[in-house]
Amino acid sequence: MGAFRIVPCLDVDRGRVVKGVRFQDLRTMGDPVVLAQRYRDEGADELVFLDISATVEGRETLRWVVGQVAEVLDIPFCVGGGVRTVEDARKLLAAGADKVAVNSAAVANPELLSQLAALLGRQSVVLAVDARRAPWGFEVVTHSGTVPTGRDVVSWVQEGVARGAGELLLTSIDRDGTGQGFDVELLAAVREAVSVPIVASGGGTLPEHFVAAFQAGADAGLAASIFHQQHMTVADLKRRLAAAGVPVRWEE
Repeated sequence: MGAFRIVPCLDVDRGRVVKGVRFQDLRTMGDPVVLAQRYRDEGADELVFLDISATVEGRETLRWVVGQVAEVLDIPFCVGGGVRTVEDARKLLAAGADKVAVNSAAVANPELLSQLAALLGRQSVVLAVDARRAPWGFEVVTHSGTVPTGRDVVSWVQEGVARGAGELLLTSIDRDGTGQGFDVELLAAVREAVSVPIVASGGGTLPEHFVAAFQAGADAGLAASIFHQQHMTVADLKRRLAAAGVPVRWEE
């Protein structure tokens, strides 16, 4: 395993960065371009941009905002939300994205992952999975956590990787915005099932949460609130992780 990556996330709604709890009660956090530039300067390894209302509203991702953010970045940039076709993905890459994340559309049409991988390469295809605990394990939910699918997360990620996903963005809906830490049981179950990189998402607010995610098999930790509200900078987090023995890309 290489260096553990720190990935700030911009959840964007109508052109503004927002944050809530379990995708509800959204609050405005700021301008996506300003925040993207700040995180780049602080040492973020990558940036994720999610248009969280695109799928629910049945529209395309806000490409003009994607383009503005891409202009200030020189780190890998993943964009998701509202990606339903290969052409949607092409437009986002043309706007400056390096990777495209698909979630609800892939559940509805798993062949989309194969089509994206064939045309864009596996390295550009990220399967975003929103997971919720169920009596029988972990269930896939879609449309910003509002639609249960009855699908098992572990079997779904195995299928998704087999179809061409080169990376997983794995979000615990139960932990999202709660500050309770990543769901390490979810991470460990998925890590055992697939070999592609896993970006842990949902609940990470303290350095020990990221250490636990690393120990559970995650290759990266995604966070939003702690950075948006300036509880901790990316550099601060990396410093703490390095002190705890987690390999990170960081210079004093």
